[in-house]
Amino acid sequence: MKESIEKIFKELEELKAASQKEAEEARIRFLGKKGEITALMDQFRSIAPELKREYGQKLNELKKAAMARIEELKACVGEAEASTAPKEDLSMPGDAFPLGSRHPVSIVRQQIVDIFRKFGYDVAEGPEIEDDYHVFEALNFPPNHPAREMQDTFFVSTGHVNPLLLRTHTSSVQVRTMESQSLPIRVSCPGRVFRNEAISARAHCIFHQVEGLYIDKNVTFADLKQAILLFAREMFGADSQIRMRPSYFPFTEPSAEVDVSCNICKGKGCNICKGTGWLEIMGCGMVDPNVLKASGIDPQQYSGFAFGMGIERIAMLKWQVNDLRHYFENDMRFLSEFSTATEV
Repeated sequence: MKESIEKIFKELEELKAASQKEAEEARIRFLGKKGEITALMDQFRSIAPELKREYGQKLNELKKAAMARIEELKACVGEAEASTAPKEDLSMPGDAFPLGSRHPVSIVRQQIVDIFRKFGYDVAEGPEIEDDYHVFEALNFPPNHPAREMQDTFFVSTGHVNPLLLRTHTSSVQVRTMESQSLPIRVSCPGRVFRNEAISARAHCIFHQVEGLYIDKNVTFADLKQAILLFAREMFGADSQIRMRPSYFPFTEPSAEVDVSCNICKGKGCNICKGTGWLEIMGCGMVDPNVLKASGIDPQQYSGFAFGMGIERIAMLKWQVNDLRHYFENDMRFLSEFSTATEV
């Protein structure tokens, strides 16, 4: 064993390596599971007890020397390879990497807000977790209205007079605006809303709205029609036309649904408008006097109109998207199609 230890010491002194591969091979030769030093460690178990201390110290010194020598070889080889490696040209342009783009819902939301800002509308926002008063009662919803039931609304807390819920429309922001701002009022209210609906190509439990409110003296239905016509022409093209169909909403009277002429077929009829030449875009109406009274506004002195539209709906019409779920799946193949979308 003594001769074997001295022999390995001598081999370590003369050991050389020209590459990392050779240095690793040397490590395996001496320190691997079947290496020479490992074999001596196995032999150490069978030597006489009185010799164990002497040879144990020598074996430990040999192992440490082998480890140090191999690490030294690896370091030398690494420096040599680094010095001979091709130099990087730092003046060369870097590799291009894909950039993200704004979400189509964000793009359309900003377009709608910018259009109404040109008409003098400020932007108003409010909490997504609202109370029953601002979402329903102040908007003239009767106590037994279906929207108050669990099948339509996500309630956060129940069992008291004014339960908390996830707002079902941004009309609650209009109520808070009427309560806090001085007249006249002209605001647009963008935001996320929630309804307990089954998710499909045409419906989702989360979506986005932009609602508008204008209150002043002598505001008429003609003002409402003109505002919506101007919006439609800014959003869908200068030759767009609108039509208004009678409808019902608890917070407006009279109320109407608004259609815009199909911007694909120019009113001639196609599969997008189902051959009618028209596309539904929003609901609107004159603010009900009861809603004005609930917010402390005298309906004898003031009148106003309100409107509301789904942002996803406008985006679907603008870009012919056939499935609402695409907006929520974060599929980069879909989202990358809007990287060149322009703002109004």
